[in-house]
Amino acid sequence: MARPPGPLLPLLLLLLLLLLLLLAAAAAAAAAGRPCGPAGLSRDTVPGRPGANVTLTCQDKGPVNVTVSWQVEERGAAVVGGRSRRLAEGNVLLLRRLRYEDSGRYSCYVGGRLLRSLRLLVEEPPETPRVSCYRRSHDKDVLCEWPLRAKPSPGTRAMLWVKRRFVAENATEQQCRYFSKARKFVCRVKVPPGADDTKPLVVSTCVNNGAGGSAGEDRIITLSSVLKPDPPLNVTVEALEKAPQRLRVNWSYPSSWDPRFYWLRFQVRYRPEPAQTFTEVDQVTTTWLDIHDAWRGTQHVVQVRAQEEFGHGTWSEWSQEAVGTPWTDPRDLTFEMGPFSSQFPMEDGTYGVTLPPELFGEDAADGAGGDIVEASTHSVASPYAFLVAGGSLLLGIALFVGIVVRYRQTWRMGGRRGAKPEGEGQHVLVPLGPPSPPLSETPLLSPPSPPAPGALHVTNLDYFFSGR
Repeated sequence: MARPPGPLLPLLLLLLLLLLLLLAAAAAAAAAGRPCGPAGLSRDTVPGRPGANVTLTCQDKGPVNVTVSWQVEERGAAVVGGRSRRLAEGNVLLLRRLRYEDSGRYSCYVGGRLLRSLRLLVEEPPETPRVSCYRRSHDKDVLCEWPLRAKPSPGTRAMLWVKRRFVAENATEQQCRYFSKARKFVCRVKVPPGADDTKPLVVSTCVNNGAGGSAGEDRIITLSSVLKPDPPLNVTVEALEKAPQRLRVNWSYPSSWDPRFYWLRFQVRYRPEPAQTFTEVDQVTTTWLDIHDAWRGTQHVVQVRAQEEFGHGTWSEWSQEAVGTPWTDPRDLTFEMGPFSSQFPMEDGTYGVTLPPELFGEDAADGAGGDIVEASTHSVASPYAFLVAGGSLLLGIALFVGIVVRYRQTWRMGGRRGAKPEGEGQHVLVPLGPPSPPLSETPLLSPPSPPAPGALHVTNLDYFFSGR
């Protein structure tokens, strides 16, 4: 029978506690190696914030019955009275509403003898950095940056540290650069060759100056998660001939991305200029796209953005806007307009009936200088209309010919019957049928009688084509 592992449980707990202590010590050591306090100031430096007041004292116990004068040095030259400002005399110098230009070395003298020299540093405590990191492609370094609301003081210094997570190693230190035009700090993180894109990294930042220091929150990143390509270039929109609802969009890879080793996928969005919302097309792997539902005769705005082909990282910014209009048949609307138009648009977008200029009154004619410009329109006729019109014409001609032939035959037959020789006896027709029924059995409507020999029976089409 096995013994219960009673003594092993406290031993495991002790080992786990020791491991946690080691991790905490490593984190503390890493934090201790990244101090983020105010920059080291000498003992004779007096810090001051812009807009505040500061008092400079020459000696703790001022000289008796002597005159103390103050001078301020700017850019290595001794200037009495400061920048267009007369310095007061006395053991104590009060400076009001400090500016960055007030920074300098202030010295007090008695009879030309230097008693004390103080360095005034006018600075604003730095803003807390809010870092975001990105990488333009797989073979580029990582860039971390953060914007600023106001320009930092001249003595501001920004640093960035990068280390692998859960690894007790020294962090790599990088100095950041301030770009005044973009008003942001940018730090370049060197990626060692062969680094694993999926291993997490810890990014720490610190900004300090003579007025104080500020540390940003640590960011956990991976090289694949910070991929953010540049926007596509050379976006163009072209019309396709004889396609009034299609547009061809072309673009090219950004210069920072090499398509020989890694590809990008794209997203295209477009809208007609009257509309405010975009239509988006995803999962585009080529550098071109055909739009099939463009509005006829309307200018469209198109933009394209890119992402790594497997969806790693984030989308790039949208490209610059490109515009294009679908192809329009020149025969649809070719007319020259005068001061007014007498054409009205139809439902299909074409122009129909032209009204006479007299309907617009004498003012319109006078405004045109007495000359009325007649608008000309060209409509595209359908071949089916020609077939229907031609068939109707042929049918009408056939009916007309049949009527003429029938009338001619009837006229000839009538002439022959009227030319009987005189003296020919007349035969009385005797009915062979039964006697007529009584009046009560006679129907109200008598059956139709046969037409007369010379009458035209228009309700029976066979009449026209019979030979009798």
